[in-house]
Amino acid sequence: MTGSMDEAAISIMQRALCECYGVDFFAAPQYLKVGVSRNVRDRLLPINGLRHLPEGDTTGWYIWAGEELSDDPDFFVPLHVEHLIDWCPDAIRFLGLPPGWRFLVADNHEDVWEDRSLLEV
Repeated sequence: MTGSMDEAAISIMQRALCECYGVDFFAAPQYLKVGVSRNVRDRLLPINGLRHLPEGDTTGWYIWAGEELSDDPDFFVPLHVEHLIDWCPDAIRFLGLPPGWRFLVADNHEDVWEDRSLLEV
């Protein structure tokens, strides 16, 4: 996947994933932001994502690569969703999952699950 995929195709892909997991689609508009770690550009695995409730100009998504989630305040940088396809194309199809959900993508493995504790932050 590259930056050439259009919004309609992305929406269809995201809606299909939500349907697969039996959850309502919750849009992550391209003009809003995600928190993303710089290391996702290195294609390091696994790719992890979690979604809090959206706030302000954010989608609520935080996406990072690797085994460790750092508590460094500069670990996540804001990035518009429209640029995420260039940074971390593997994450795009999960962005329609609602707040309170997580995903993990590794070699030949994918996991998606609900984590209600994300709604309590």
